[in-house]
Amino acid sequence: MSVTISKGVIRQADLLANSSKKDSSNLDKSKYKLVEPGDIAYNKMRAWQGAVGVSRYRGIVSPAYVVVRPRRPDNPDYFHFLFRTPGFVKEAERWSYGITSDMWSLRPEHFKLIYSCIPSRSEQDAIVAFLRSFAAKVRRFIHNRQRLIEVLNEHKQAIINQAVTRGLNPDAPLKPSGIEWLGAIPEHWEIVPLRWYIRIGSGDFLAGQEIFAEKSISHPNPVIGGNGILGYTALQNNDRPTIVIGRVGALCGNVHFVQGKAWITDNALRLTHVRKFTLDYLSVQIESMNLNRLANANAQPLITGAMVKHHQAVLPLYSEQKAIVAHISEVKSGFDISIRTAQCEIALIREYRTRLTSDVVTGKLDVRHLSADIEKDLTESMDLDEDFDDGEVLGPEEADFPNESDQIEEE
Repeated sequence: MSVTISKGVIRQADLLANSSKKDSSNLDKSKYKLVEPGDIAYNKMRAWQGAVGVSRYRGIVSPAYVVVRPRRPDNPDYFHFLFRTPGFVKEAERWSYGITSDMWSLRPEHFKLIYSCIPSRSEQDAIVAFLRSFAAKVRRFIHNRQRLIEVLNEHKQAIINQAVTRGLNPDAPLKPSGIEWLGAIPEHWEIVPLRWYIRIGSGDFLAGQEIFAEKSISHPNPVIGGNGILGYTALQNNDRPTIVIGRVGALCGNVHFVQGKAWITDNALRLTHVRKFTLDYLSVQIESMNLNRLANANAQPLITGAMVKHHQAVLPLYSEQKAIVAHISEVKSGFDISIRTAQCEIALIREYRTRLTSDVVTGKLDVRHLSADIEKDLTESMDLDEDFDDGEVLGPEEADFPNESDQIEEE
């Protein structure tokens, strides 16, 4: 098992299931520590970031973790909530020792010296029941908002694709294009090979020391890699609008329309000498080609300039291209407002959840009188919300801390 910032104690298989991380644990498990259901485990190097939780499983954890067990018949789930509050995380940071933050360690003898509020068992049970019920509601709310964002993005992309491949006149006569991703197109549009109208090549190598923090220079230029902006640099190898395509990596095939000064790295392809297309229209059309599917066909995700130039494209009139881009800009603006609103609602409910959890576990808010309604809520939501310690519901946010803290820690 592993102890993560976002979810507490989880099975290693669940941690690795939807990620590119590999099992880095030792083949010799003789020094690994046994964890029983109800035990508290924490990552001693990341406790100050919230990597602590109660286990619901019987398993083993790396020797780099600390396992403790309550001496009294308390509700261990109460401590799962308590130890993941910002207040306790701050206290864990105060008791951690090390030269730098990457080496801070919360030793077991110091963990035991941290004071905790411990209500009666009956009140612990009421608190846990309330927070589980609240967690179920928040999870459903976040799930619904995330699904709304997905639908809005899908609808937005469908409208964009329709404008790119069919134009803005719904009554225009159509002809078959003979290209699967295009379908039928207006009769007066041309089908052209991209290689006739563009030149394409890789960006330039940029050493790591040449990338600066955004605030360290007065006029930073973005560093564009395969997956987007990597950082900022005072240098530049591009000073005019251009189209950049991710060349290598998990997200290669992503299309970026760069309008200002930037440094384009060798992890990206750069289009130059574009003829008869407006850059912004061609950028949208290439995005509609879904180049990511080409990368996924290879063991090592990779897109070459030849793959891009091999495609055929539609060539509307220049005036139509400009009208299509203006229409797409207006459509995207409306959808983006709705998407940002949903994202803001998710951020606010998470902030409210964190504050409410802290208030309940520290006794600032009495929830004992809500026990009858809570039991009803839990019964109704149990099928949909079994995992009360979902990282989308409890504790500090994953985005608040370094990503590497969720990796499997070893000695």
